[in-house]
Amino acid sequence: MVDFPREAGRPMRIDTHQHFWIYNPRDYTWMTDSMDVLRHDHLPAELAALLEASGITGTIAVQARQSLEETDWLLELADRNRLVKGVVGWIDLCSPAVDEQIEMFTAHPLFRGVRHLVQDEPDDRFMMRDDFLRGIGRLKKFGLSYDLLLFPRHLPVACEVVRQFPEQPFVLDHIAKPFIKAHQVEPWASGLRRLAEFENVFCKLSGMVTEADWHSWKPGEFTSYMDVVLECFGAKRLMVGSDWPVCTLAASYGEVIMLASDYIAQLSAAEQADIWGNNAGRFYKIPM
Repeated sequence: MVDFPREAGRPMRIDTHQHFWIYNPRDYTWMTDSMDVLRHDHLPAELAALLEASGITGTIAVQARQSLEETDWLLELADRNRLVKGVVGWIDLCSPAVDEQIEMFTAHPLFRGVRHLVQDEPDDRFMMRDDFLRGIGRLKKFGLSYDLLLFPRHLPVACEVVRQFPEQPFVLDHIAKPFIKAHQVEPWASGLRRLAEFENVFCKLSGMVTEADWHSWKPGEFTSYMDVVLECFGAKRLMVGSDWPVCTLAASYGEVIMLASDYIAQLSAAEQADIWGNNAGRFYKIPM
């Protein structure tokens, strides 16, 4: 077990999923008119006050655009903001030059992992492309994790991918976005159970409020979904993520953190410490 640091007398509490951007309509076409709250800059100074209010001591900044330039920019932000403990960026895993791209970014000590916007690919079996699989196969050599951004229909394909890389660390973002607004648990739950059988897959308690009704959700709506997630992954493979600022479409930062906090309060102190920080420290190799 890693001996995790403490900051200002508090145990380590990591938000494993948040984003930064300087908004422009060209690069963020996915922000529709109903997402106007997102259409401005979101930078570390804004997030810092939210972290302090919620007792969060550090974050993992995750890519929001598929560009090498954004990955480089996120690492520059991490250099200037000590609250950012790691960056999950984008590289072109399908490129013949994937090793060169990885080497360029792993020269930075806070480059921790890679994510591709699989949910936006028109081909549901995109991850089974030979060139994409080759790229995934290069990550372990460089000590990098891979964030799985999926819809429920992608879970069977994710199992096929993970089966091929038993030593590669994977983490599932946003619990695979179940249809919470429709109160639909299956077939999401069955797919999640199959994916969780692979012990190299972790899961983030994140992204739930934006899968519910943005304007009328109730905390109890998420309990059955978190029950499935806890059953599948256990306290040793769960982490908390806010998905800020995307979460603000439906909830404040504090409300999102409280949802996770209230739910895991049923667990032992040691299990809660694992979910809040220890697991993130192990998975993302957060420095001492």
